[in-house]
Amino acid sequence: MADDVFKALADPTRRAILDELTEKSGQTLFEICSRLTMKHRLGISRQGVSQHLAVLEAAGLVGTRREGRYKFHDLNTTPLRQIAERWLVPDPSGPRESTP
Repeated sequence: MADDVFKALADPTRRAILDELTEKSGQTLFEICSRLTMKHRLGISRQGVSQHLAVLEAAGLVGTRREGRYKFHDLNTTPLRQIAERWLVPDPSGPRESTP
């Protein structure tokens, strides 16, 4: 699972997609393409964005839901938290007191 997450995060276009979903989750493919073009100046086709979304979805970073004929994409940060928690080591000395 972590390999898929790292692979997904390795591409700058996919990171831009995640940035956009962080700002506004629940976007359609059209909305994501528009935001990538306007804000990031990325000239990428809808098919290209769709392929990037498929990689993000396979890594568990993006979830989708259908409402009628629309498909909405939502950010899922759980895989990122799992990776971060994997290497966090609890402080054995406990909380430190700050002395002036």
